[in-house]
Amino acid sequence: MFKIAFFGSDEISLPFLNFLKDQCPFVKISALLTQPDRRSGRGRKLVQNSIKNWADINSIPCRSPEKPSDFDCDWLREQKIDLILVMAYGHLLKKSFLSLASSGCFNFHASILPQYRGASPIETAIAMGEKKSGVTLMRIISKMDAGPIVDCESLIIEEVDTGASMRSKIADSCVALIQRNIKSLLENKWNEKEQDDSFATYCRKIVKNDGILDFSAKAEHLVDRIRAFRAWPGCFFSIGGEQLKIGSAQSLPNNDSLSVGLTKIDLNGNLMIGTGGGVLIPKELQRAGGKMLKTKDFLRGYTFPIGQTIDSAKMAPLLLSAKD
Repeated sequence: MFKIAFFGSDEISLPFLNFLKDQCPFVKISALLTQPDRRSGRGRKLVQNSIKNWADINSIPCRSPEKPSDFDCDWLREQKIDLILVMAYGHLLKKSFLSLASSGCFNFHASILPQYRGASPIETAIAMGEKKSGVTLMRIISKMDAGPIVDCESLIIEEVDTGASMRSKIADSCVALIQRNIKSLLENKWNEKEQDDSFATYCRKIVKNDGILDFSAKAEHLVDRIRAFRAWPGCFFSIGGEQLKIGSAQSLPNNDSLSVGLTKIDLNGNLMIGTGGGVLIPKELQRAGGKMLKTKDFLRGYTFPIGQTIDSAKMAPLLLSAKD
């Protein structure tokens, strides 16, 4: 029986963890490292993450240090771990962890490396208008997401995909990856290919202000950003002193020559917003504290200041190249 340790904090890992637990009788998930409980919700109560919940349900020893330490490394070493798997853990691992398991330490990264290294590959790829994404299984080295590639699974980003739907697709793809590779990893028989760092791009952690929309950008780019950030932080703008959130939107050519940020209602009752390229048509809107509604339903109960220009705020770059 091979012993596996898993490091991670996000429910995206649950499908392949369940696969290992239920369909791989030759392995045992013996230990988990995850993030500490965080405060969440209006009451700001401490809540444990999905991985810790899963560990509790399945009676798997789990530690949740603020940062993995020598104490955690010794804890794992005592258990004679054969293989370490990592996904969405949020920490760079010291060399002591990378050399701990006899079969090595491997990460599932939610992009086709070397593109979209970093903290937010799924949402950033959608926001950047990419048509393809996927997940890469790589051996971990000291440099972030730069280890040699063992295998990858490619996915199409559909026009209707949001950050949430792509996360679900990638979660399922991890099962295919581990199914193909688990035996070769445990037997030290995997093949790997070095990444070409000259093609690397880097995405940062998404913050609340990334939801602010700049209407001087092209409408199609704003649509991509809205669907990428629908779950969090959401995309929003302010008009008439009130902040409104856009749940979904479409883009059209600017046949009416609307200036940037100028609002109008067309003959079909659609709200139109001029942009730096095309017109943005919000399909869903939400007031602070209210429900997300279809735009036409929203406008029945809200006096939108049509004809006013929405102020734009510059959007911070989401992606950097290796040269930046």
